[in-house]
Amino acid sequence: MAEQRNSNTLGLLLRELLKERSLSMRKFSELTGIDTATISRIINGKRKATPQHLEKFADCLGVPLIHLFEAEGYPVEQKQEESDSDIHTSVDAIQALLKSSNVYDDEQFSVADVEQKLESYGLYAQTEEGKNTILKDFDEKIQNVGSIGPFISKLKELYEKFTLGKGTIFELTIIGSTLLYFIIPVDVIPDYLFPIGYLDDAIAVQLTTKALLKK
Repeated sequence: MAEQRNSNTLGLLLRELLKERSLSMRKFSELTGIDTATISRIINGKRKATPQHLEKFADCLGVPLIHLFEAEGYPVEQKQEESDSDIHTSVDAIQALLKSSNVYDDEQFSVADVEQKLESYGLYAQTEEGKNTILKDFDEKIQNVGSIGPFISKLKELYEKFTLGKGTIFELTIIGSTLLYFIIPVDVIPDYLFPIGYLDDAIAVQLTTKALLKK
């Protein structure tokens, strides 16, 4: 009974989001790469969406992944501070996804891992080689990902600021570190591990956005 109720909650949410965005189920299927029959069964509460399904739904619809996890009934720990909540609950969602995945052995994921990687990329972003890597490879990486949603939109916004030099040296350095994190395929969760490989990139974008807001 509980699973059916959670599925219905997700189904109602998906119906509302599709209606708001004027998306047909067929178009939604094309954008997510999930067949129409599977989407229909999820929306009608006849099957439980996997974390992989939810990650694709969130990216396509431009909604926080954590909201879909909650709607489908996946356990998510709530945090106190709102500014940190999105990041930490996203980490909880990633942990759940890693546990359900058969392609990644290390189920332990932490924000500290991403922060450490961003710090090293920040140094690289200040070099001519790092800057050239961003300018040369960003558009191609975006095309390869072939995705939509706030994660990709924010990256494009950061890329525009970087190329136009909009910001202080500090701001451009942390923006550059995030762009390199996205471009370079071997990071905390390697990008080739589809569909989980870009979840840590989303965390990197959140961390950078938070840092920029503090300045």
